[in-house]
Amino acid sequence: MEFDLNKRYCYYFNEIAKIPHGSKNEKQISDYIVSFAKSKGLRYLQDDFWNVVIYKEPSEGYENSAPLLIQAHMDMVCEANKGTDHDFEKDPLKLYVDEEGWLNAEGTTLGADDGAGVAYILAILEDDALPHPPLECCFTVQEELGLLGAVELKSDYFTAKRMISLDGGGEVTTCISSAGGTRATSTIECLSEPNSDPTFDLAVGGLLGGHSGGEIHKEKGNANVLAVRIFKEMMIAGADLSLVSINGGLKENAIPRECDIVFTSRTSSEKLNEILRPIADAISTELEFSDAGFKAEITQVETSPVKFSNASTERVINYLYLIPNGFQHRSMAIEGLTVTSLNLGIVRTNGNTVVATDSLRSAIASGITDLLNKMRTLAEVYNVTIKITSAYPGWNYSPESDLRDKLSVVLQNELGVELKCQAAHGGNECGIFNSLGVEDIVTYGPISEHIHTPDERLNLESFDRSYRVLTGLVKECK
Repeated sequence: MEFDLNKRYCYYFNEIAKIPHGSKNEKQISDYIVSFAKSKGLRYLQDDFWNVVIYKEPSEGYENSAPLLIQAHMDMVCEANKGTDHDFEKDPLKLYVDEEGWLNAEGTTLGADDGAGVAYILAILEDDALPHPPLECCFTVQEELGLLGAVELKSDYFTAKRMISLDGGGEVTTCISSAGGTRATSTIECLSEPNSDPTFDLAVGGLLGGHSGGEIHKEKGNANVLAVRIFKEMMIAGADLSLVSINGGLKENAIPRECDIVFTSRTSSEKLNEILRPIADAISTELEFSDAGFKAEITQVETSPVKFSNASTERVINYLYLIPNGFQHRSMAIEGLTVTSLNLGIVRTNGNTVVATDSLRSAIASGITDLLNKMRTLAEVYNVTIKITSAYPGWNYSPESDLRDKLSVVLQNELGVELKCQAAHGGNECGIFNSLGVEDIVTYGPISEHIHTPDERLNLESFDRSYRVLTGLVKECK
């Protein structure tokens, strides 16, 4: 399969690949899109965050049609293989087609997420022969960092109540729901005192981990939660324990695989392990079919000169033990869909301060509100400070969608296949557009693999077929 630059969407993908456009480095590609609009005589808007909206008047026969919003994000994830000499701030991507007919980039991410969507929109805007309603085409920035560009959009940028999001894939698949989310950071200030008691490390590991959106319902072990639980149950069993530090997890949106609690104790090492064994065995039984690699062990380490006071130890452990975590609610309308969850993704100790970061998700705003209220109530009890950041709205499932019906018909006519609908517990920009007044939304895009890795690749046959379906859908929006 050839990467044919005579096809305008291929041409524009190739042009995009020449422009560095990692997250927070979108100014050049934003200006490129603005230059495109100017060259075509199209009205445009470029805001202070480098989001761009291009407007195109309807074609003949579509003057009375409702406006259609088409959207994609400009930024890409920048990852390279070890040993690859590539500067994502300056260097163009080096594209090639493999033997199986997939488009790749040499040693780096390809940026098909969402360069394919950007290229499609530019090709559509350029095509004056394509029948279309009034178009409002939006290109956002910093999607990969948490939808940061989209949250800065204003409702008065748009009049459209229906939208095709091109940050989707699979060729025959559309998304019908996504979760909103926020980040809750809990800060616990502690008191320290001198220590001369033996010091130990409780290490929890062997867990699978995973994305807290797509895998939170699988009952995998959360290393932070399990380490705190073990520590609490050992305290209940009568062990003398004073906290020195707790550190676990790497990202708030990833289920943590490892956690270490360093503590002091006048209880002997033998007795500590005697208390640990039945607790660890019980947890192993609970995780037998979901996370069988779980392990927990206590080893003596170098004596710490300081430890948290008993009161501070209890505050930290009790607070982390009691805050909700994991799968909370499932959808009664969509089989297998998680509606509400939260993930204690990161715990860090810095001196006398313990900071815990939770990722909260829900397709329904009240789901997040309820979880935050529970956390805030608990924080008041234990004198903990909570900061809420990175909030974005969810996109709740609607059983009726004119665009979805149209896409189903076009897909059947063009490719002879049925539309597959899927709901996601992860977040995407659809929730933000929905909150801006866009009521009917579908997602669409070609088949790609291994996104966000240097093995990312785009199926060129699907790239062709999906453009045919997309333009067919645009025609149907009369």
